[in-house]
Amino acid sequence: METQVVAGQAPQDKTAFYIYILYLAGLFLPITALIGFVMAYINKGKDTVLDSHYSKQIRTFWIGLVCCIVGWVTAGIIVGFFILLAWAIWLIVTCVKGMKAFNNGLPA
Repeated sequence: METQVVAGQAPQDKTAFYIYILYLAGLFLPITALIGFVMAYINKGKDTVLDSHYSKQIRTFWIGLVCCIVGWVTAGIIVGFFILLAWAIWLIVTCVKGMKAFNNGLPA
């Protein structure tokens, strides 16, 4: 079943919005980001606008995973903490921009 999205109007399927929230919750409880990642893969293919959000969310997960691994590995030499801080700020900005685009019915 395909969902029709009108520009300027939030899609009826709110899954992409909930995934952004799960990613933000992942800052405190990392398992929620993994749940959001799986949900993005499962729901991909419904609509072009929603697919752009799901693709962005999948890409955000992989970039975040690499940043976290590098941050934790280099935390012993202090620079890792700055990497983790930069990742957290980037994640918040990415999710907020994605939620705003979603609510306006725009692609990510």
